[in-house]
Amino acid sequence: MREFNGKRYWLVGASEGLGLALARKLNAAGAEVILSGRDALRLNAAVQAMPGKASGVVCDVASTESVKAAAAEVGALDGVVFMAGVYWPMAAQDWDAAQVEAMCDVNFTGAHRVVGAVLPDMLLKKHGHLVITGSLSGFRGLPGAVGYGASKAGVMAMAESLYADLRGSGITVQLANPGFIKTRLTAKNDFKMPFLMEPEQAAQQMFEQMCGDQFKASFPTVFSWFFRLGQFLPDWAYYRIFAPK
Repeated sequence: MREFNGKRYWLVGASEGLGLALARKLNAAGAEVILSGRDALRLNAAVQAMPGKASGVVCDVASTESVKAAAAEVGALDGVVFMAGVYWPMAAQDWDAAQVEAMCDVNFTGAHRVVGAVLPDMLLKKHGHLVITGSLSGFRGLPGAVGYGASKAGVMAMAESLYADLRGSGITVQLANPGFIKTRLTAKNDFKMPFLMEPEQAAQQMFEQMCGDQFKASFPTVFSWFFRLGQFLPDWAYYRIFAPK
């Protein structure tokens, strides 16, 4: 059981939704939380909603300089949780180059910027906790997920490489792969979202994972079975499920 009391955690992408809900849980468990997001007003409101010691640092993960400046301001840490992300539902026929680039730059490259800013100090101290947020959409290609699915698949592969390299180093790496969460981003979807979770439900799943040593958790569990088993289906069977309309 991991102890959070007195620890310092930086949550990147925590001004709303899942990030905000998880920040509350960590803060209530005794951790000092530093919240980051791009919107200063929304970030300030999020900090005010925390039950314990908390602060906010504006950070745009699409900017290397912004991430470096934020990491320097945050200072020494026990853990980092990366949850920043942007999303637009998009089929290949509706390709929007700017939106695809934004999803890749924030969701994928942004995660690398943040990890790159904090990992050297963790390695020096032989102590740290890295939590990366993937997605069930990252297990295998899905229709209508151009940009987003690829960015999440890349993040998940990054977390797996970090875990492979950092075992026994004193740095814990964990990967959380949630399904649909009711947020401002998923409100863009015009289809029925199975097993739709409230942010608090998803945050509880992540918090429980963070309390233990399990590397990877995919949830909701029953819904995740489809995506995980889909990796073992031959192409002809998998893509028959998503036959063109």
